[in-house]
Amino acid sequence: MKLSQFKFDLPLNLIAQHPSKTRDESRLMVVNRTTGKIEHKVFKDILGYFNDKDVMIVNNTKVFPARLYGRKEKTGAKIEVFLLRELNKQNRLWDVIVDPARKIRVGNKLYFGDDESLVAEVIDNTTSRGRTIRFLFEGNDEEFKAVLDSLGETPLPKYIKRKPEDEDKERYQTVYAKFEGAVAAPTAGLHFSRELIKRLEIKGVKFAEVTLHTGLGTFRPIEVEDLSKHKMDAEYFHIDEYAVKIVNKAKEDNRKICAIGTTSVRAIESSVTAQNHLKAAEGWTNTFIHPPYDFSIPNALVTNFHLPKTSLLIMVCAFAGYDLIMEAYQQAIKEKYRFFSYGDAMLII
Repeated sequence: MKLSQFKFDLPLNLIAQHPSKTRDESRLMVVNRTTGKIEHKVFKDILGYFNDKDVMIVNNTKVFPARLYGRKEKTGAKIEVFLLRELNKQNRLWDVIVDPARKIRVGNKLYFGDDESLVAEVIDNTTSRGRTIRFLFEGNDEEFKAVLDSLGETPLPKYIKRKPEDEDKERYQTVYAKFEGAVAAPTAGLHFSRELIKRLEIKGVKFAEVTLHTGLGTFRPIEVEDLSKHKMDAEYFHIDEYAVKIVNKAKEDNRKICAIGTTSVRAIESSVTAQNHLKAAEGWTNTFIHPPYDFSIPNALVTNFHLPKTSLLIMVCAFAGYDLIMEAYQQAIKEKYRFFSYGDAMLII
């Protein structure tokens, strides 16, 4: 399929700027792959679609405050540094994106904080906007992390046209977030409240946790018309034996296995045995799922409403069928569903 097939007109006022007042009371569109039926519900109604011994696979990654603002030495020009990942803990080397990139050259020093207490040096160019920087910091790892946490900002996506607020520290994070390393939230999971999870567990639904640290690659624009030529940025993932046991038992018993979000799908589809079972693994994945694709693990999916021509929309079309999803999206626009990270949800069964 071609990239241009995933274009649609999205009114900008449908891109959610704030989360819903209550996590589990965002709207939920339910799409049935077999019948083509589309229903309009509230997220907590998801309880009615799952039974004893069904499984939900969640991504327990935790977002860290990845966006820093600083000044360039000598000129004092304001710069934004977006932390992508730590390359070397001992040397405090980080892979980052800088803006404006044309002003940031190898050898430049960057100063952060009102008192300029944190300093970094640019040591390499990686891409047009990418740099490797070294933080010059004398304290221990805990102190360094505390400084980054105090200076960093919740990394809301650029489509959210406002400054981060206090509520974003909690709401741009799932209630089950555990392992820090993501620069973007696994947004399908944002709809789950602790109460809803408890009610699902009481009903007998089992939760399997995997980790995929969402990087900016998930949101990087696709710039090739031929989807087979698109290269995803690699993202770290980890799947342990406990999750494998839960998922494979449900698979053998023909239960519903619902991936919560596209990041969970990318993790589990990156680690499959020849018998199409899940296997424990740790490493990096650049799996790009596009139609046609045979899914090995999930037979249900919870996902948000995505922007046109994105890898996320393309994966959802691979899962539920292009025509059905494009019809569902037209209904979503007509019914004024909220799109993107803080938007409403879709359950595909």
